[in-house]
Amino acid sequence: MRNNSIYHINFYIAICLCGLLYACSDSQSSANRSQEPVEFGVLTLKPESITLYSSFPATLEGKENIEIRPKVEGFIEKVLIDEGEEVKKGQLLFILNAPQYEQEVRNAEAAISSAKADVSSAEIGVEKAKPLVEREIISKFELVSAQNTLEAAKAALAQAKVNLANAQTNLGYTRITSPVTGVVGTLPYKLGSLVSSTTTEPLTTISNIDKVYAYFSINEKTQLNFFRNAKGNSIKEQISNLPDVELMLADNSMYENKGRIETISGQVDEETGSFNVRAVFDNPRGILRTGNSANLRIPSHRDNALLIPQAATYEIQGNTFAYVVDDQSQANSTKIKVTATPSGQAYVVTEGLKANDKVVIEGINSLSDGDKITVSEVSRDSVKALQKEISTAKTDEQQ
Repeated sequence: MRNNSIYHINFYIAICLCGLLYACSDSQSSANRSQEPVEFGVLTLKPESITLYSSFPATLEGKENIEIRPKVEGFIEKVLIDEGEEVKKGQLLFILNAPQYEQEVRNAEAAISSAKADVSSAEIGVEKAKPLVEREIISKFELVSAQNTLEAAKAALAQAKVNLANAQTNLGYTRITSPVTGVVGTLPYKLGSLVSSTTTEPLTTISNIDKVYAYFSINEKTQLNFFRNAKGNSIKEQISNLPDVELMLADNSMYENKGRIETISGQVDEETGSFNVRAVFDNPRGILRTGNSANLRIPSHRDNALLIPQAATYEIQGNTFAYVVDDQSQANSTKIKVTATPSGQAYVVTEGLKANDKVVIEGINSLSDGDKITVSEVSRDSVKALQKEISTAKTDEQQ
C-alpha cells in the first residue's frame, strides 16, 4: 500500500512539472511572437519640382476711385444714373435746382449791357472833344478827362464780362458730370435733398475698374526675401522681375487674369512691422469691384524639393519630426523643418532629410524611437496627399 501511494505522488509531481514546462514554453513562444517587427508603409524620398504659393489678404480698388461732390449749394432736381451703372466720361449725372445762380447770370448779362452803353457814350465824348481841342475851344484837360472816362467804362465792361463768366460757371456746377469712365457707387441722396460743397457724404463715387489695384501687406522677412532673390540692379528692376501674382476670389475661385506687383513701400510701418504692396490686374469684364476682398498669391518655384505627407509627421513643443528608417530597419525620430504645400496635405522638407531617405508614412502613432519595423515600400504615385494639385493654401515656413 505504501509503495502504491508513493507511486501516485510521483505521478502527480511529474504531471505538474510537465504542465509548468509547457506553460513556460508557451509564454516564451508568445513573447517571441510579440517581438516580431510590425510592417509599416515607407516612402523613399525623390527630388522633384514644385510651385508653392504665399497667400496674403488683399483689398481691391479701382484704378480711379473718384468721389462726386457738388461745388455749389442746391436741391437735387434730377438723378440721371443708378447704382452699379456704367457711365462714360462727361456723362450727366445730377442736376441741381439753384435759382440764385440763374439770377446771377441774368444780373451779369444786364450789367454787361449797361457797361457797353457806358463805353459807347464815353467813346462819343472822346470823339466830340478831339476837334474842340484842336480848335482850342476847350482845353486838353477836357479831352484827357473824356479819355479816362472811356477807359473806366471799358474796365467796367471787362469786369461785367468776368462776373458773367463766374455766374455761368456757378450755374454750370448745377449740372454734375462724370470726370471719368467707370461704375457708379451708392446714391445716398434722393430727389429734393439739399446738398453743398460741405456735405459730409459724396453724391456718389465713380470707380474706373478697367484696371484694379490689389493692396496687401508683407512682413519684413518676406520683403527681404523678395529683394534678396529678385534679379536686377535697382529696386524698380527687381520689382519688375517679380513673378506674376494671382487672385483667389471670395468664392475660392481663381481670377482669370494674372497681375503684376507695381510698388512696395519704401518704409516699414512701425506699428505693424509691415510693408504696403500694390499689385495691378486687368479687369476687362468688370468682375472685380472696388471694396472686394480676395487673397493674393505669389508663386515660388522650387527644384529638387523633397515632399512628404503631413500625416507622416508629428509635433512636439513646436518642432516637427518624422521617422526615418536606417539600414537595420530601425525607425529613428528625426527633427525636420518644413513648408506646407497649398493643398494642406503635404510638406516640402527644407531641413533634416535628404534624397533617398526612407520615411515612415503610415501608422506613426504606434511607433517609438528606435523600434524595429518591417519595411513595406510605398510608391509616390499611390500616396494621395502627394497627388493633390497645388492650388489653395497659404505657405508658412515652420521654424
